[in-house]
Amino acid sequence: MVQVELKGIHTVKIRKSGRIFVYYYAWRGGPRLEGVPGTAEFMASYNEAIESRHAVDDTKLQSVINHYKKTEFPKLSDSTRRVWSPWLDRISAHFGQMRTAIFNHHEKIRPSIRRWRNQYAKTPRTADLGMQVLSRILSHGVDPLGKIASNPCDGIKHLYTSSRAEIVWTDDDIAQIKAVASDEVCFAVDLAAHTGLRVGDLVRLSWSHVGEDAIVITTGKSKHRREAVVPLYDDLRSLLGRIPKRSPVILTNSRKKPWTNDGLASSFWTAKVEANMQERDLHFHDLRGTAATKFYIAGLSIRVIAEIMGWEEEYVEKIIKRYVARGAATREAIRQINDARQRRSDQAKKNEG
Repeated sequence: MVQVELKGIHTVKIRKSGRIFVYYYAWRGGPRLEGVPGTAEFMASYNEAIESRHAVDDTKLQSVINHYKKTEFPKLSDSTRRVWSPWLDRISAHFGQMRTAIFNHHEKIRPSIRRWRNQYAKTPRTADLGMQVLSRILSHGVDPLGKIASNPCDGIKHLYTSSRAEIVWTDDDIAQIKAVASDEVCFAVDLAAHTGLRVGDLVRLSWSHVGEDAIVITTGKSKHRREAVVPLYDDLRSLLGRIPKRSPVILTNSRKKPWTNDGLASSFWTAKVEANMQERDLHFHDLRGTAATKFYIAGLSIRVIAEIMGWEEEYVEKIIKRYVARGAATREAIRQINDARQRRSDQAKKNEG
């Protein structure tokens, strides 16, 4: 019989009733092994103990990282996996052995997250990429795993800043993601594009906010000091008519429960991946630009758009320039110029008559 030397075996001898009993443990303080050395039973018991020792502690963030790598990471494109893979290793090395519960205490964990990000601050876009991967993992911990209540990365500003002017979802973009998204995600996308509400306001939007002529809701961004007033135009009224009333809250997930910010973000990202749009620089937030574009090209005034979007009126022109596609603005300017010329022509003909 071939003898295999097993390292770390801890042997304990105990005298009972004048007899010596020998017990074997996988390691000092480890589980007791079955059988006697050299038997198949002993080897199976040893291998099982070693495997359990190497198992990831379910209370540590590494368990979330591993579940993400097993379930969601393979869905990404080859190029995204190549870029993200080193970041998963860095996140594992830095955060993996932290208890998942600490990520529910934002005031404690955010300074640690910022210090980790600031290691890469000399290259802001690189630092922001690391934050994107970390945020995605923590969102996975929120939904579907339910190990974290909310994502502590939310609210931490990016180091790299650039204008998102002209970044809006076109009708073709929306059709592409809706072709693969669940009905629940589609309703959220459509409602964002039709109202311009921020995601935090969308997920708490209730049927009680829908009046006879408008949706009226205080905005979280203003700490509920301002109201967004969205007229119930035909397309919006039709959309609301298609959304099933499963809850006092308008938007619900597949379990017929109100969305959380992170839950919607996670499902939205999954839909982008399935639609092969994960590398497109389009965020859910950019659907606000789509709504602003619709309102602007419809000829609404700055004052009215300010009321609809819940923006400060004096700031509205900057917001319009930032979110409204330049092409749409140019087409609107052409329309106004042509209309003015036509009015002058009509007035001249009238005067001649």
